[in-house]
Amino acid sequence: MRSEDLDLKAQSLYEHLAELRKRIINCALILFIGTAICYNFSEQIFNFVRQPIVPYLPGGGLIFTGPLDKFIAHLKLSFVGGIILSCPFWLYQVWMFVAPGLYQKERKYTMGFIMAGTVLFLLGSGFSYFIALPMAFHFLMTFGGDIDKPMISIDQYMGFFTQMCLMFGVAFELPLVIVVLGMMGIVSQAFLRKNRRYAIMTIAVIAAIITPPDLLSMVMMLTPMWILFEGAVLVVGIFEKNRDQSFNEIE
Repeated sequence: MRSEDLDLKAQSLYEHLAELRKRIINCALILFIGTAICYNFSEQIFNFVRQPIVPYLPGGGLIFTGPLDKFIAHLKLSFVGGIILSCPFWLYQVWMFVAPGLYQKERKYTMGFIMAGTVLFLLGSGFSYFIALPMAFHFLMTFGGDIDKPMISIDQYMGFFTQMCLMFGVAFELPLVIVVLGMMGIVSQAFLRKNRRYAIMTIAVIAAIITPPDLLSMVMMLTPMWILFEGAVLVVGIFEKNRDQSFNEIE
């Protein structure tokens, strides 16, 4: 390989790393601003977040054993709220990093990518709060009878809540990731259909990992992710059809 080609490749790699660094810094600033905004409303957010477990707490509230526990819990909650609040803005940064690898006609879908990503992330978080968490607490808090009384700490609950909320939000981004990979030509509709069984198996494993240890919760997670996957397969096919038509017009 010629030294000129090596220099071009090294320059291209450097440019990609520089762009990645820029987008990561922008995302960090965006999340910081979102966290700061949510911290001003952390008390109201905390009351909202506490609701799914309140029916199972004898005193109606969580406990804390350390002087910093409640403060740290509010910081964690503000950070999660900042991620959700700033979702359209950090998704824009992700799109700007990915867009150079797309065709010129496909780069116009910026707003569609941001809106779809935001809606999917909110759907995942909402699904966790309104469906998955109530089901999980009903199973976990009533398991083994009602003689024993729960004493849940703020730290334990915040860890469980934030993990569920963020993992469901990220998991619901699966179709958007598949569509972008299809737009970049990495996967095709034929490939996705051929490997559907492996995709469903992978989704089932993910659902089993991120949901509480009961079959109903796993099925409730698996079903929407499967539907979203099938929708992504259809959208990838639409982009492929439009791309083929564009090539035919050019020829």
